[in-house]
Amino acid sequence: MIVLRDVHKSFGTNHVLRGFSLHVKKGEIVCIIGPSGSGKSTVLRCINGLETYDGGDIHVEGMRVDAKSDLIQSIRRRVSMVFQRFNLFPHRTVLENVTEGPIYVNQMPVAKAQMQGRALLAQVGLSDKEEAFPKQLSGGQQQRVAIARALAMAPEAILFDEPTSALDPELVGEVLAVMRDLARQGMTMIVVTHEIAFAREVADRVIFMDQGVIVEEGDAQSVLSRPQHARTQDFLRRVTHPL
Repeated sequence: MIVLRDVHKSFGTNHVLRGFSLHVKKGEIVCIIGPSGSGKSTVLRCINGLETYDGGDIHVEGMRVDAKSDLIQSIRRRVSMVFQRFNLFPHRTVLENVTEGPIYVNQMPVAKAQMQGRALLAQVGLSDKEEAFPKQLSGGQQQRVAIARALAMAPEAILFDEPTSALDPELVGEVLAVMRDLARQGMTMIVVTHEIAFAREVADRVIFMDQGVIVEEGDAQSVLSRPQHARTQDFLRRVTHPL
């Protein structure tokens, strides 16, 4: 469904992606782990056309990702993204945040979009917050609204860019619970995360990135419990047993 072949991306003199390749099948859950600055978030932003890439190819369901192409909006309708910092519209209510995309991008009738929006808010446990504004919500609640907003576009895949890293520890669980439900429903997901236990539980495949390349990949148990590469071993030791 999503294919990256030999993708390169630089920011000035910083060569962030150095020939990155990845194939993701429909219904597959891939978790990407690795140190800060390894290029994890850049991979997601390139898939969604939020960043241009300098070399290689990215295709979503056979369509080449090119931010200047007429196809980019079609690709973004198929592949939604959930950001680290929520990116909600502060001047819109929760329900308005969830319905804006379907109404203005997909031309969905307002009444139908609101009905769908309320169903999605119920799915993420926020039926009682539809008239609230983002500033009235906790971080965990805001991220659940962001997930509902992503689902409102009826995507075929969702990219999650460290969705819990901006949250207080006690709020992480409520967001991961929603993501577990999506995994059980068969949603195609690429998740950049530091939540090793979550990756172990839900991922079909785990990728460890460092310095813009894949160092190690495999099923969750193999990579997280029996890593073969010394760099992976060192990273997991630091993450699971911090000083």
